[in-house]
Order: sequence, then structure tokens, then C-alpha cells
Amino acid sequence: MKIRQEIIKLISTFFYAGYLPLIPGTFGSLAGLFVFYLIKNNILILILATCVITILGFAVTGKAEAIFKKKDASYIVIDEVSGMLLSLLFLPYDIKLVVIGFFLFRILDTLKPFPAGRLQNLKGSLGIMTDDIVAAVYTNIILQVVLRLASFKTS
Repeated sequence: MKIRQEIIKLISTFFYAGYLPLIPGTFGSLAGLFVFYLIKNNILILILATCVITILGFAVTGKAEAIFKKKDASYIVIDEVSGMLLSLLFLPYDIKLVVIGFFLFRILDTLKPFPAGRLQNLKGSLGIMTDDIVAAVYTNIILQVVLRLASFKTS
């Protein structure tokens, strides 16, 4: 039982990044950027990693919440890792887009635009993961539009 709890903590805190002080959600997002950077040149691996991390997030965050005895405990950051990867999925690697994506995702994750705020109130893994997924989808859509508008202006 103890080993199972430690594995849940390891995954939900994304290798303990969630234990870093002050701004664990930002550290989780930075961990997502690190994963993205490592695999950015292989779209299939990026899609696979994004799917695996997101599925793992749904699988463990509700259990982690019970272990930490707190709703959406700040230690749980796999949702931010997943969100960061989703934010940058299907976008070309461009450092400007990555930086904008990082800050935009953090802003949207904090502001919780509709329906993220409502989804956050769901119990367990659904509440923890879905608000970040909404922020990530919004971030990705905005970045896709910016990218298209920028390429439209240059052609």
C-alpha cells in the first residue's frame, strides 16, 4: 500500500516538481516545457507522450487528492504538465510561440475562463484535469490563430 501511494505521489507531482516552493503550478508547466523541448522534433512521440501523461493524470490525480487530503492539492502538477503539452501540440517549434504559449497557458489556467471554472468544481480527477485541459485548448487555439495571422501577413 505504501509503495502504491509513493508511485501515485511520484506521478501526480511529476517526479516531485510539485513540491517546489511558492509556485508549484508554474514549475509543473515548466516541467511540461522541458518534456516538450526534449521531444519537439518527433510529432508521434509528442502525441504519445501527451496522451500518456494526460491519461496518467486522470488515473492518479483523484487518488493523490485523497492521499494529500486536500481538494486539488498544490503538489499535484501533472495537470499542468499535460496542459502545457496540449497547449503546444500541432504547433511548429518557435521559441516565441513557446514563450507566448507558456504565459498564455498560465494566465488562462489562473483565470479559469468558461467552462474551466465550473469544471474545476467536479470531484476527483475530472475536476483536477479538465480545467487545465480547457485552458490548454484555448491556448492552442489562440496560438494557432496568431500563427495563421502572422503567416497571412508575411505572404
